[in-house]
Amino acid sequence: MAEGNASEPVIFTSASPNPQSGDWGGIVICGKAPINTSFNGTAGLFQVEGGVDNANGDGLAGSGDAVVPTAVATDSSGVLRYVRIEYAGYAFQPDKEVNSLTMAGVGSKTVIDHVQVTYAKDDAFEWFGGTVNCKYLIAYKTQDDDFDTDNGYNGKVQFGLVLRDSLIADISNSEAFESDNNSSGTTVTPKTTAVFSNITAIGPRATLNNIGSSLFRGGAHIRRNTGISIFNSVFLGWPRGIEVDATTGTSTALGIEDSTIRLRNITIAGCATNTRFSGTAGATINSDAAFATWFGTSFYNNDLLTNTSDAKLIQPFNYSAPDPTPFAGSNGNQKILTGGGFTDTKFTGDTFFDKTVTFRGGVAPAGELATWWKGWTKFNYN
Repeated sequence: MAEGNASEPVIFTSASPNPQSGDWGGIVICGKAPINTSFNGTAGLFQVEGGVDNANGDGLAGSGDAVVPTAVATDSSGVLRYVRIEYAGYAFQPDKEVNSLTMAGVGSKTVIDHVQVTYAKDDAFEWFGGTVNCKYLIAYKTQDDDFDTDNGYNGKVQFGLVLRDSLIADISNSEAFESDNNSSGTTVTPKTTAVFSNITAIGPRATLNNIGSSLFRGGAHIRRNTGISIFNSVFLGWPRGIEVDATTGTSTALGIEDSTIRLRNITIAGCATNTRFSGTAGATINSDAAFATWFGTSFYNNDLLTNTSDAKLIQPFNYSAPDPTPFAGSNGNQKILTGGGFTDTKFTGDTFFDKTVTFRGGVAPAGELATWWKGWTKFNYN
């Protein structure tokens, strides 16, 4: 239970007088909700990465964890509200890192809202399976990925900000979103079908001529048979906007063709390559051009802008005092101001998302949802 408020957030940070990214491991939450992994022959059991497990099984999560045999999707692991996590992340072994906030098999009665992760050594937020829903998430100057979804994560996330530093990236390639069904891209269930809405993902390139670290890949890397969906969001200043990668396992293209994957009401601005497809072809999603045509279909209401400035956000690339708020009124970009919506079947029967909002991105041009990211956060660490 870590429950702060807008004026007094709970802060998890480094003990060093000269703090650096990776000074400590991070927060690992192990719940009892469904996950599509097995461990030591037990289905639905997951051993958290990073060497945090022990003889008591404290690093085990998922519906196969016998410590609590009544594992359900509505399991509760407590509350994180108005929390900052700074300088966390630890590379225990290659591809076995501790993230700033790891959520493994975390159930839907868990409360995660108003959480800022700063200077994450690995991922800012990673979900391994589970059903937890989250609101008001901020990833600031992450090294690897900001939102990483794996192993059957089926939760929902609304209102998020990604703010990258052009010089801070990871050797494994850095993205705002990275999503897999599992590491082999198989059809094991439950399938990763997370739904994100109202995310502003600001990348490393303020202009098309800026490069920054060559280790940046793109705004969203959708791969390994995931079924993730992204709505009402803005991707700004990435080498690639949205990439569908079907090179491992069952073709990710099939998720687009059967409408498991939905990408609607999205603005991509100032990206060197807006959309990309690679790997095993589907029946219709079989090339860069085919994916670009699908993405540009009027039904999905997506929008491509040449320059980051065309999005008309106030100050998205100021690293110590960023302001991702869109200009309002006639000075703003109309698609971002009013081009959001929740008519997709993914929202049928949903009670989590705030469907009254009509804007794209994580911040409204005015009103209460224009200021949720202020006050309890910190952006100037000089």
